[in-house]
Amino acid sequence: MTAGPLAGVRVVEFDAIGPVPLAAMILADFGCEIVRIGRAGRVPSPSADGPILGRGRRCITLDLKNAADRDTALSIVACADVVIEGNRPGVMERLGLGPDACLAANPKLVYGRMTGWGQTGPLAQTAGHDINYIALTGALHAIGGADRPVPPLNLIGDYGGGSMLLALGVTAALVSVRTTGTGQVVDAAMTDGSALLMTMFYAMHAAGYWRDAREANLLDGGAPFYRTYSCADGGHVAVGAIEPAFFAALLTGLEMDSAGIDQSDRTAWPALASRFATRFAERSRDDWAEVFAGTDACVTPVLSLAEAPHHPHNRARATFAAPAGPMQPMPAPRFSATPAETALVENTDSATILKAWTE
Repeated sequence: MTAGPLAGVRVVEFDAIGPVPLAAMILADFGCEIVRIGRAGRVPSPSADGPILGRGRRCITLDLKNAADRDTALSIVACADVVIEGNRPGVMERLGLGPDACLAANPKLVYGRMTGWGQTGPLAQTAGHDINYIALTGALHAIGGADRPVPPLNLIGDYGGGSMLLALGVTAALVSVRTTGTGQVVDAAMTDGSALLMTMFYAMHAAGYWRDAREANLLDGGAPFYRTYSCADGGHVAVGAIEPAFFAALLTGLEMDSAGIDQSDRTAWPALASRFATRFAERSRDDWAEVFAGTDACVTPVLSLAEAPHHPHNRARATFAAPAGPMQPMPAPRFSATPAETALVENTDSATILKAWTE
């Protein structure tokens, strides 16, 4: 057992794809003791079952359609503080492992449910993926080039609006249990979470500061001082010089005269972006990184997944490491008194895991 801020909290993770494995990994990093119940006959996932997303918890395999195995699962739940699952609404109930059954066995249990559409609503039983969930919240519409939306990986629905919302929800519910002595169900939906992440943009839109179009606003690539540019070697730089002082530093690094340039003049943005593009295309990505190093121009190289772990800042903070072989992100955020860590858990046989969990 690790000594993170959630040390002593016991979590049962019912095998799932998408945001549930990441939420469980985060909880494990924070010190939770986790048993993952895998489905019998399921083909292992190279990501969810690997040493990165699968880190920090022990795994057993049960056939939840078998009565004896369901009883075993319920006995594990009875000894837990938290359950997290990612099935469609009604699946766990049909297995006899829904919230009512589990809370009857363990009244202080926090039962975390992760779905795309939520437990209720006309789409609750409909299939979908991250791209579908963020499409209905305005998030996908706001991201991409002017000609079409572009999916931002699956960071907004699955992970930002899913994993993080689930981890926060069950942690908040744990605090409530300590106050009230009563468990509850946490209904975490990726549509709800991705909508929540869009709060600032809805606020800006309501105030008249955000056009409901792509590449037309301050933070969506519309501003010439907040976008990426191609360099001579095919690499890219990210420019985020929003504040006037930072914009001035950007012009200095580009060796451009500020005369006649009005950062706030939106009608001039396309022409200014073209000038910046021409200038950045004259040198390599790393040349520009050197030019802007140590300045407040907010210009950084766009690093690949292979490059990012080796950047001096990431190395200084140990943002990435390879504790179990492959390079991977380390726990975040940082805690001063109860530091999180990547627990290297040795998976023993199921009987040993069950004995240690239920005794």
